[in-house]
Amino acid sequence: MESMIELEGVTWKRGELQLLKEINWRIRKNEHWALLGLNGSGKTTLLNIINGYFWPTKGNVTVLNHRFGEVDLRELRQSIGWVSSSLQEKLYGSDRTQYVVISGKFASIGLYENPTPEDFVRAGELMTALGCSHLWDREYRTCSQGEKQKLLIARALMADPKLLILDEPCNGLDLFSRERLLASIDDLTRQEDMPTMIFVTHHTEEILPAFGHTMLLRRGEAFRQGATAEVMDSETLSEFFEAPVVVERHKDRFFVRLA
Repeated sequence: MESMIELEGVTWKRGELQLLKEINWRIRKNEHWALLGLNGSGKTTLLNIINGYFWPTKGNVTVLNHRFGEVDLRELRQSIGWVSSSLQEKLYGSDRTQYVVISGKFASIGLYENPTPEDFVRAGELMTALGCSHLWDREYRTCSQGEKQKLLIARALMADPKLLILDEPCNGLDLFSRERLLASIDDLTRQEDMPTMIFVTHHTEEILPAFGHTMLLRRGEAFRQGATAEVMDSETLSEFFEAPVVVERHKDRFFVRLA
């Protein structure tokens, strides 16, 4: 099966500080993964390497069958959608929502190109798929945090990426907004022609059943990886979190409480 990401012995240092150590990770096409780690575990550093913003101190990186060092990373990034809350702050609050979504086709902050009628149709389809079509023609700044996250996902999909990275999309959301967003993501994973996805989080209960594989990242090292159901048990997570925890499974999601 075609590989989307292959990391071989990837290490990254900044001065004397080693933020990633000997990471080996392979993601195959249509194999959705969760990346779970506490704050400071190295998740963002790893994402920067996958997107070609950081160069590994040691190891090999191949993304979308292109080995780093043999590909124009600027072109490669056009096939990767990276949705992060930090992008929200860069967008123009007065822009209409459909223009925010369409701007993803051009990878621009603000829309400076002339969109085609097909672009508007595509934006409408994506907003409908994510359950936010009612936001059409609203000012971006009037949308809630959860609504903005849905718009950012639609924006990333406008470019038809082969790989979609959802970087802690539920950060800052209340319980109800979080569940609405997760329901939209779940619907998205069920649609045809969706890109391979990586869902980044530090909360086990946010990992949906569609993310059938999980990597546990701790202090820059791949602590464990494999089928989500196999790594989400009380013994493994107690060792991972370095604290006794009990894992309770409900509707194929995993909830952790202190033992």
